Amino acid sequence: MNIVLTTLNAKYIHGNLAIRYLKAYVEPDYSPVITEYTIKDPTMNIVSDLYQKNPDIVGFSLYIWNIEESIKVMRMLKRVHPDVVIVAGGPEVTYDYDYWLQRVPEIDVIVIGEGERTFKQVLDAYTGKQDMASVQGVAYQVNGDLKITAPGPKLDLRELPSPFRFAEDIPTLGKRVTYIETSRGCPFSCQFCLSSIEVGVRYFNRDAIKDDIRYLMANGAKTIKFVDRTFNISRSYAMEMFQFLIDEHVPGTVFQFEITGDIMRPEVINFLNEHAPAGLFRFEIGVQSTNDLTNELVKRRQNFEKLSRTVTMVKEGGKIAQHLDLIAGLPEEDYDSFRNTFNEVFAMRPEELQLGFLKLLRGTGLRIQAEQYGYTYVDEAPYEIFSNNVLTFDDILRIKQTEDVLEKYWNDNRLPRTVEYLVSEVFDTPFDFFQQFGTYWESQGWSRIGHQLEDLFTRLEEYLTTDGQADMEIVRSLMKLDYLAHHKFQPRKIWWTDSMPTDVLNSIEQALLDNPIIFGEQVSTEGLNTRNIRKQTFITPIRVNPNDVAIGIVEKTTGYLITVFKHGENPIFLYLDHTKSFAH
Repeated sequence: MNIVLTTLNAKYIHGNLAIRYLKAYVEPDYSPVITEYTIKDPTMNIVSDLYQKNPDIVGFSLYIWNIEESIKVMRMLKRVHPDVVIVAGGPEVTYDYDYWLQRVPEIDVIVIGEGERTFKQVLDAYTGKQDMASVQGVAYQVNGDLKITAPGPKLDLRELPSPFRFAEDIPTLGKRVTYIETSRGCPFSCQFCLSSIEVGVRYFNRDAIKDDIRYLMANGAKTIKFVDRTFNISRSYAMEMFQFLIDEHVPGTVFQFEITGDIMRPEVINFLNEHAPAGLFRFEIGVQSTNDLTNELVKRRQNFEKLSRTVTMVKEGGKIAQHLDLIAGLPEEDYDSFRNTFNEVFAMRPEELQLGFLKLLRGTGLRIQAEQYGYTYVDEAPYEIFSNNVLTFDDILRIKQTEDVLEKYWNDNRLPRTVEYLVSEVFDTPFDFFQQFGTYWESQGWSRIGHQLEDLFTRLEEYLTTDGQADMEIVRSLMKLDYLAHHKFQPRKIWWTDSMPTDVLNSIEQALLDNPIIFGEQVSTEGLNTRNIRKQTFITPIRVNPNDVAIGIVEKTTGYLITVFKHGENPIFLYLDHTKSFAH
């Protein structure tokens, strides 16, 4: 029997862990073939590839991001291969399975919940080893009548076989994110999250997990992301894993975790700040909202003071990058409240701040309570909201405009000096800068076109000039620093228009050659001469001192910025005061 396990990932770099667990569990009795696509692949191409595998059974792993595209594939596959059995599983079809069986009659069986044992039993049913009615945890139809079977007992995760030992995965380990779970379930009850439905937390075998990580690193995995809903729910377990990863990591490997910030103990952070190599770990922390009433309504226990302490301590340690999440549209969080949430979280200056929008997922408490809070939302996945009783669609659009420029101008770290100055010294709050710039960005149609690096600078300059609040001499100087900081070699083009008088430029270059002490201890002047100084330095007028900017001081001055490029390393910024005269 030919069995194919498939899914449509959001991007090529993503890999699907679920279908690998299914394959590992059903072997050696069955030998499924894993084949993955992306939601951007043409439907006909996917169907053609599946068809040529001549499958008897195709199992689809379904989520909010791929359900609609997957339905197209399933329908077309049934048209060209009517005898194929389609088995659907995953969080998107685990709930409201009767709806899915009616909407997509091409689906023969839906696996409800945890799938490993159930999928094995489904295969047994189709090979005559047992009746479908005796399979634990499925939904299907017989002559139009819905049939549902009760799920079996929870699996003992310690006994599950490894999903990582397939030879066919090795060539792509270094090119994709490898997802790994050390536990299933969540101790919390957040009503917007599917994880709140499963009670309790179950753990995999720790030694087996460590062996898997060793195997993955040995075979080239570069990014390993733990999908545990709360990796640090057990302090002793988290400490054991952190210590193991510090001791045995392969240089160049990065580990990502979903962390609950307010339960992270200071001693754990101090340990990581002292012992973890810089860049080894990356934390994702869901804040969602700082509104106490909102958190209470969605049954989210959160101590923002302790969470802030965690984020601040980690940031000050300088070892671990942090990604913080917010959700716009939660109950009783209106526009002003969300603005406050944004500003309170941005005050911690996380390396990334992800601004998401509430999605009323099937099976969650908030979807059941949608009418109570006046939610209107998209009927199809991903079920994003239009509005609720305190947030209008206009409000949602304004926040969405904030999201676009936040991603480009903060999360991508393109203009850190400039943005810091704008949100601290020019605009009333950080949210106001991102929101107002976002509205202008949208009005210019920039959200619908691509952007080169210099475009981000010229568009910000245009907006700030139009807005009129900022001192543009300071802003342009900070933008010069940010632009040049992205180059390891002389930039081929610059976005600004001011130019140096030739006699002044020549005089400064000669002064640098005559007085190499100007370069200080940071720069080796060996080999620097009249012929190559212009290749290694870039000189431009500037109205701030980069040395002061580096320590958070932005005061207006007049001078020259000398950017030194050396062997493809990060550039070095020097400053010459305007009182020094270099003209002949």
